[in-house]
Amino acid sequence: MTERKPPGVPFESWVDKQIGDAQRRGEFDQLPGTGEPLPAALEAPYDEMWWVKRKLAREGLALLPPTLALRKEAEDALAAAWAAPSERIVRKIITEINVKIRDMMFKPPPGPPLGKKPYDVEEVVREWRERRAAAGTAGTAGSAEAEPESQV
Repeated sequence: MTERKPPGVPFESWVDKQIGDAQRRGEFDQLPGTGEPLPAALEAPYDEMWWVKRKLAREGLALLPPTLALRKEAEDALAAAWAAPSERIVRKIITEINVKIRDMMFKPPPGPPLGKKPYDVEEVVREWRERRAAAGTAGTAGSAEAEPESQV
């Protein structure tokens, strides 16, 4: 549609002619989304960043400030520690996330404050043991899962 509107022709009839010609050529036949319902987002209020959000969703990305991302990572690490099969793995998971939390505490990035402090490894291990005992999967007192601290 690069041609110019001829003088003396009303704009509406010229546009209608362009659309009719394109329909006859089949240019509207294979458009993406043909036959699908309109997205519900059309009823939402206008958002200037709609295209950025759509691109992030399509690429499977999340854009969180570093402190919020670390908060989520810390929660996930704690959940992973509760589900860990051995005390050694619990200690490893908590030690690794504590390193990241300490780094963020001493070198804060821009954004909201972290609001987290390093986990107490011994407290997490103690609670892990209690949860395992309550679930009936703790095993015997001399089991290989209860490793001494020196083997961390």
